[in-house]
Amino acid sequence: MDAQSRGRADEIDPADQWVINPRTGHYELRLSQSAPQSAPSVTTPRRSTPPRTAPSPTAPPPVVPKPRRGDGPPGGRRGGRSRKGGSAGGGGRRKALVITGGSLAFLLVGGSLAAYLYYDHLNGNLSVTDIAGAGTGGFKKDQAINILVIGTDKRSGAGNEGYGDAESVGHADTTILFHIAKDRSNATALSIPRDLIADIPVCPTKQPDGSTKNVPASKGTRFNNSLGQEGRDPGCTMRTVTGLTGIEVDNFMMVDFNAVKNLSTAVGGVPVCVEKPVEDVDSKLKLPAGESRLSGEQALAFVRTRHAFGNESDLDRIKTQQAFLASMMREMKSKETLTSPKKFFSLAEAATKSLTVDQGLGSIGKLTDLAGELKNINPKNVTFTTLPVLDNPAEKVKATVVLDQGRADPLLQMIRGDVSLTEVEKQEKASQQAADAEAQSKQDALLQGGRAAPGDVRVDVFNGGGPKGSASTTLNWLQNTKGVARASNLGNAPAKVAATRLEYAPNQADQARALADIMGLSAAALKMGSSDAGPKTPMKLTLGPDFKEAGSPLTAPAPQQLSEDVQRIEADKSVCVK
Repeated sequence: MDAQSRGRADEIDPADQWVINPRTGHYELRLSQSAPQSAPSVTTPRRSTPPRTAPSPTAPPPVVPKPRRGDGPPGGRRGGRSRKGGSAGGGGRRKALVITGGSLAFLLVGGSLAAYLYYDHLNGNLSVTDIAGAGTGGFKKDQAINILVIGTDKRSGAGNEGYGDAESVGHADTTILFHIAKDRSNATALSIPRDLIADIPVCPTKQPDGSTKNVPASKGTRFNNSLGQEGRDPGCTMRTVTGLTGIEVDNFMMVDFNAVKNLSTAVGGVPVCVEKPVEDVDSKLKLPAGESRLSGEQALAFVRTRHAFGNESDLDRIKTQQAFLASMMREMKSKETLTSPKKFFSLAEAATKSLTVDQGLGSIGKLTDLAGELKNINPKNVTFTTLPVLDNPAEKVKATVVLDQGRADPLLQMIRGDVSLTEVEKQEKASQQAADAEAQSKQDALLQGGRAAPGDVRVDVFNGGGPKGSASTTLNWLQNTKGVARASNLGNAPAKVAATRLEYAPNQADQARALADIMGLSAAALKMGSSDAGPKTPMKLTLGPDFKEAGSPLTAPAPQQLSEDVQRIEADKSVCVK
C-alpha cells in the first residue's frame, strides 16, 4: 500500500481520522480506511506525555490528529447540560457524570494515545539492519555527523519490475556522504561515483540465523559492488567509504526506487528545470523545455536518466540527481509543506516506508533526534559536490573512473576538518559565536604552553591508513631531520583511523605541543588521555589517510583553495539541467 492510500490522507482531514466505535462508544484513531474498529475499549498508555514523532531527517514531525471541536461521545450536548423534564434524580446525574467524565478523560488522554499509536505505526514502517559495527555507533550531539545515504538499484516494490535488471540484488547505485558540521551551521553532501575503482575491505555481515559471515575483500573493483555483490550489506559500503575518504561514518540510510516516487508525490511534486525538451525512451522521461513539477514515475525517470543530459555518463547523472535533491530539500522546507497536515502525514508514511537504517537510527525517536540536529541548517549553506575522479587510464573503452588524488585530497581534508564549502553568513552563526569561541579556546589551549626539546620527545609511530611505508619514512625524517631521537616505528596500527591523531597523557602535553609543531598537526588531531604516563612511556602517533608525506602540514585548506573545477551545487539555487 502506498502513502496516499493509507488512511486516504489525500481525501480526509486529519481530524476525521477519529471515528466512533459503535461497539464501545469510544472515539478511536483510524489509521487505515479499511481497518475494522477494534472491539476492546481504549485503554490509557502508561506514558502521560506523547513521544516525539518526526519521521525522518528530511520531513518535519507529523501532526497528531486531534478531535475537532464539538466531537465527543454520543448522546452528549455541548455544555453538558441535562434536558429539562428528564430524570432529575440519581440516574440522570449518574448519566451526566459518565458523559462528562468520559469527555474529560478523552481530552486528557486522547492526544497521548494518538501520538502513541502513530509513533508505533511509523516504527513498524522502518526496516532496521545490523551492520556488525561498521559505523561509529551513532551520531553525537556535540560532534560533526556523517550519514551515508545509499540509493540502491534493487527493483523491489510495485511497478518497478520493468526497470532494466529485474534480478538486481541491489547495488550502491547512488551514494552520498552527508557531513553535518559540528556547529550545525552548514552541511556538505559528497556524491561517490558508482563506477569508481575502489578497494572493498573484508566485510563482517550478520546472517538471518544471527551468525556473522566475513565476505572476502575485493581490490580494484567498482564501488557499487560494495553492496549486494556476494552478500555484502550496507556496512560493507560504509567500510569502503571510510577507507576511501578517511571519514568515519556514523550511520547509514538506504532507499530504493519507491522512495523517489513516494516522497516526490507526498511533497506535492518537485520543481525541476531543463534547458531543452527531453524524450528518453530508456527512462521514459518526457519533458518540455523550462520548468516542470515532477512526482511519482516521472520523478524517478528524471533521476534515473543517463541519456538526456550532458555526455550521457554517470557523472552527469550525479549532477542531475543533486539538482533534484536540492529542489526537494527546498520544497520540504517551504512554508506550503511545513503548514500542511496532509503533507506531514504523507511524508511521514513515505519516508518511513522507504527507509532501511542501522540500529543507531532504528526508531522514530532516534530519527527525531537527528531531524532536530538538521532543522536549522539553511539550504544556502548545504553544498552538493562530487568526489573528483579521472577516466581509468587502464581502459581503452572508458567505463570506469579512478580517484583524482590531487583534486580530491583538499576536498576530503576540508570535510575531515569540518570546513564549510560555503561562506556561512555571520548573522546565522551569531547564536553559536559564544559556544564556538569557548570550543576554540579549549582547542587553542592544547597548543599553548611550553614545548619539550625535540630530543626529549618520546613517540611510537604507527601507520593507520597513510601511504605504504609512511611510518618508516616519518621515523627517518623525525630522527635525522628534526632531532626526535626517541621516536620508534611500530609498523601498521591495529586498526585504521579516519585521520592522523596523536594520543598523549596529561603530563606529556609539552611533548605533544612540540611534536604538533614539527608535524604540522592541528589541535583537533591531539587526543589527551585521562591519566599520567610513566617517565619513559612514549606517546602514540597514528598516521591516517590524510597523511601524505613527512613535513607536509595536515591542516585543512580554505574553500577558495579548492580547484575551480571541483563541482559544487548550493541547495538554495535552482539549476537548469543541460
